[in-house]
Amino acid sequence: MAIKPLADRVLIKQLDAAEEKVGSLFIPDSAKEKPQEGKVEAVGPGRTEDGKTIPLEVKVGDRVLYGKYSGTEVKHDGQEMLIVRESDILAIVG
Repeated sequence: MAIKPLADRVLIKQLDAAEEKVGSLFIPDSAKEKPQEGKVEAVGPGRTEDGKTIPLEVKVGDRVLYGKYSGTEVKHDGQEMLIVRESDILAIVG
């Protein structure tokens, strides 16, 4: 099953946060912040304004930064994914 976002939505694969260590202690997963960077896996066709479809600025393969509490988390093929609106994407990295 493939996930195909609709309208101006984007499917993002969350990048793993680097393992944090303070002194000789490891920070447990429950205390870590949610990652805010990911790789675009799929994009919708774009938003519609005045009957015209406006394509998205992001494309598959882009690394992006998104808002901390943005989108809807889904699990696909055992991996954590996020579906967000293009307006929730803050920047393209790199």
